[in-house]
Order: sequence, then C-alpha cells, then structure tokens
Amino acid sequence: MLPLKGIRVLDLSRILAGPHAAQSLFDLGAEVIKVEAPWGDDSRTWGPPFQSGFDGAEVASYFLSCNRGKEIVFANLKEERSKVLELMNSVDVVIENFRPGTFERLLGPVRSDLIVCSISGYGQTGPRRDEPAFDLTMQARTGIMSVTGEDGGPPAKVGVAWIDVMTGMNAVSSILACLLRRERSGIGARIDISLWDTAISSLVNQAHNALMGVEGKRMGSSHPNLVPYRAFRAIDGWFAIGVGTGGQWEKLNEALSLDAPTSWNENSVRIEERDQVEGMVQSSVGRLTRSELERLLVGVPCAPVNTILEALGDPQSISRGNVVDYSGVSTLASPFRFISQ
Repeated sequence: MLPLKGIRVLDLSRILAGPHAAQSLFDLGAEVIKVEAPWGDDSRTWGPPFQSGFDGAEVASYFLSCNRGKEIVFANLKEERSKVLELMNSVDVVIENFRPGTFERLLGPVRSDLIVCSISGYGQTGPRRDEPAFDLTMQARTGIMSVTGEDGGPPAKVGVAWIDVMTGMNAVSSILACLLRRERSGIGARIDISLWDTAISSLVNQAHNALMGVEGKRMGSSHPNLVPYRAFRAIDGWFAIGVGTGGQWEKLNEALSLDAPTSWNENSVRIEERDQVEGMVQSSVGRLTRSELERLLVGVPCAPVNTILEALGDPQSISRGNVVDYSGVSTLASPFRFISQ
C-alpha cells in the first residue's frame, strides 16, 4: 500500500509547480482532484506537440507531464464558490497558486486541520509579492542565468522549467511534514512556498562562493570548484567527465595516458591551471569515441551527452520502467520507488 493512501488532495493550481506537486502526491498514493476553470489549465494549449490525453481530449503534451492520475473537475471559482468549498471540506490538503491574497478573498477562512499549500512567484510577503513570475524571469532575476551558458556568450536558461519543478518538490516536502505533524497533533497548516525562495536556496555553492567574494560567471559545462568537470568533444559527439576526488583523477590520468605533472594531483592546482588541464584532457578525448571512453573510464564519473530520447531508451531507463503507459498515454513514471510496501 502506498504511504498516502486515504489522503485526499484538492489541486487548485495551474501551469507546473503546483500541478507537479499534486501529481507527486498522487504517485505517493493520494487521491487528487484538480479543479480547472471552464476554459482549462493554460498548459493545455502549450503546444505543439498535442496529443490525445488521459481523458481522450486533445491537449498539449506539456499538460500531460504534470497532471497524471487526477480527477478533473471544471468550475468557475468566482461563480461556483460553493462547489469548491464543498470539495475543500472533503480533503486533507489544498494546493493553490493564485496571486497572494486571492485564496483568502475568494474562499475565506479554512478549518483548523486543513493543510493549505500556497505556491507563488515571490511568496506571500515582500515588496515583489504581487509581481507576475514565470520560470524564465525567475531564472533571470535569481542569478542562475548569470552562471549558465558558454563563457563569453549570452545568458542561457536551464532547458526545463527548473525552478518550477524544484518548487513543486519543496511543496511536497512541506506538505508531507505537515501531514506528519497533523497526525500527531491534529493541527493543519498554511504553507508559503515560492519560486524565489526555492531558486535562491538552490544556488548552493555558487551563492556561498559569491558570499566569499568569488562571483560566478558563465562557464559552459565547467565547474567553478572542480577540474576537469565538463563536457569534452569526442570523435562522435560530446562526452562529460567529472573528477571529484584524487582517486578519480589518478584513474583518468592513467586511462587517458595523460602526461600530467604531479602538482595536478591537487584539485586547487588544477583549478589554477584549468586551461592547460582541460586542453590536455580534450586532446586525448578527441581521439576516442564515446563508447571507447566509457570502456576506458571505469570508476570515473562520465557519460555521453545524450538526447532525451537516448536517455529514455537507455538500458537503465528500461530496467527501471521510467516510461510507462498510463490510460493509453506514454508518460514518465513516478520517481518514488519502495523496496517494501
């Protein structure tokens, strides 16, 4: 039995962060009811590609990526408030991403044991709380785009809505913690999760480097604190090599027959002499294919730079069942796995 069996969730959110969180709760066993406006969640139109959805209706593939397993109810919140309130009285958790203050204005006070997770761009407080936000603008304002992209090139965003997805994960963590507390005390919660807080906290080493006066910059696939740690060009495509320990450097040095000075055994020296180190590694990698490199670099974190379809077709994806058929739709599987139920 999945751990959230018996928990009911009302998903009043749209686009990605909230729906992704609600889908994760479904994957953990909860029953999820999603309320959409009569015209539907905006992401239904975010295509092409379009395809037949879980209910047979033609929708954007984007919508299907974060709404698996939900019972869909259509309601105009302003005109059918009583319908939504009735649903709220039957659930344990509500997820909403209205503009700050809207939930209270439209739905009023909630019962004391209800867990309400409010997801917004900038949070329920602060000078920017009423500003609109999309993942792109959050990536820009929070600084991640200043360290993403090629050296000397324009800023680049992460290729998926990175902040939205992580915000959804933070929402799930908070909801699970509050469900545990409610089990012990009977007390509900109002949770305030924002894309802003999520993105800032996820800057981790880059932010701490900056706090120490070392401002990050665009470095392509390179790492500010490790060398070599980037994608190199092989004969038949790009190949990523990440060295994080002295032992991994020794294995790389031996496997690629590098003529490296002993001083490079220290990561700090390799950082100081980054161009020379990466140049030597590239010279060796450029004479080999990606499959040859994988055979040579056993024990060194490495991988070909795959396309998404190559990743989905990888033997590990097939073994783990990372793509499943759900209601006639090929979709990504739940990431939650339990060795024993």
